Amino acid sequence: MEFLSRILRYLFWVIVVAWGFRLLRWVFGRTLSDLGNSQAGGAAPGSPTEQDPQGISRRLVRDPVCGMHVAEVLAIPLREGSETVHFCSVRCRDEYAASNRRFAANG
Repeated sequence: MEFLSRILRYLFWVIVVAWGFRLLRWVFGRTLSDLGNSQAGGAAPGSPTEQDPQGISRRLVRDPVCGMHVAEVLAIPLREGSETVHFCSVRCRDEYAASNRRFAANG
């Protein structure tokens, strides 16, 4: 009987400690994320933190020139006919436009 009580006591403390760690992780995670948001200062107009206060993820788009993934709200768009292509930088956008002009000139 003593052996069974030791096992139950051990399981009880394992559960208590696990819940305690989970609670601490939750508290410190919230504190650190709140601290990071407050250090960022006021959000610039049109910034993702202003548009998305709950932290809901946005769609990622791929830059066709360098292959980098960028949040759609931060990407630089270029409209070609009915298609919109997104870029990570103005340099990539200009390189893409120049290559398309070169292909159009070659036929």
